[in-house]
Amino acid sequence: MPASRSASAPEASADLSEVELTPASSPERAAREVEAGEDVAITVQATPADHERLTTELARVRKRRAKLTARPLEERLTADLADKHELYQLAVQSPEEDVRFLRRVYKKLRKRDAVHFREDFCGTHLLATEWIRSKKKATAEGFDNDPDPVAWGLVENASRLGKRADRLRLHLADVREPSAQAPDVRCAQNFSYWCFHERAELLDYFRKVHDDLAKGGVFVIDLHGGSETMEEMEEEREISEGFTYVWDQDTYWPVQGRAKNYIHFRFEDGSETFRAFAYDWRLWGLPELRDVLHEAGFVKVTAYWEGTDEDGESGNGEFKPAKRGEADLSWIAYLAAAK
Repeated sequence: MPASRSASAPEASADLSEVELTPASSPERAAREVEAGEDVAITVQATPADHERLTTELARVRKRRAKLTARPLEERLTADLADKHELYQLAVQSPEEDVRFLRRVYKKLRKRDAVHFREDFCGTHLLATEWIRSKKKATAEGFDNDPDPVAWGLVENASRLGKRADRLRLHLADVREPSAQAPDVRCAQNFSYWCFHERAELLDYFRKVHDDLAKGGVFVIDLHGGSETMEEMEEEREISEGFTYVWDQDTYWPVQGRAKNYIHFRFEDGSETFRAFAYDWRLWGLPELRDVLHEAGFVKVTAYWEGTDEDGESGNGEFKPAKRGEADLSWIAYLAAAK
């Protein structure tokens, strides 16, 4: 992960390897009910070609997961058997904490509960499914252009929604496409939007987000910084389930502000899933992002900074509004942009 002060903090998305950006306009997309599990169907909007790709991926995921889940997790922790999406969720994601934070930020700004949520670069749409579970009337949409993680999420995450499945809608589409319903809260987590390398691209994306939000809507992004984020280095973290998560900052080009990073998984038998995920990012700075959000039309942009644990060094996982921050070697923060 990016060297951070909090092991539970969000980090690089597992589902954006080598993102291919497409024009904002796309071929006609149609909504179809897709079987996620027994008596669970999710509406997925996609082009005919993408529906075919999703069907193929679903068949592959179901076949592989049926074989894997017949064994306990500890027997699957080898490079030959491990499932990279499963490992990522175990090592990195904290959907309950993330959703609580998003709800808290919106309620503080708007004095009411958010109902409709959109997760950009949603991958396995773990946040979207957790959003629906968090409140009785909550609804959500997820956007991603890669059918691989979307298929995995349908089998492993959306399938557990049961009767609440009709409150989730997925889109195999560019994140610059409009929502089916204007969201109260929209997010691009895990630094996913850093796939936009040029300022003009980023501004275009932020403007489309602003126009798409409901009245009083809030857009939340996370970011990381500090001198360590520009070092070429590896950081290992032992995961309690019995494997090692490796964040590899492989290449950094200062002139472009561009980094190529990878995630590897290492196992007790000595095997390794090398470059399970790959990222080609522009490392955007906080003041720069805040300026672009304002230029896109957002009237208020608030930075949320992580507090310090009792040891005086580690982060405590609690994010509060801040005007200055601290000059840590590595830090994670959020920006909440209000329409």
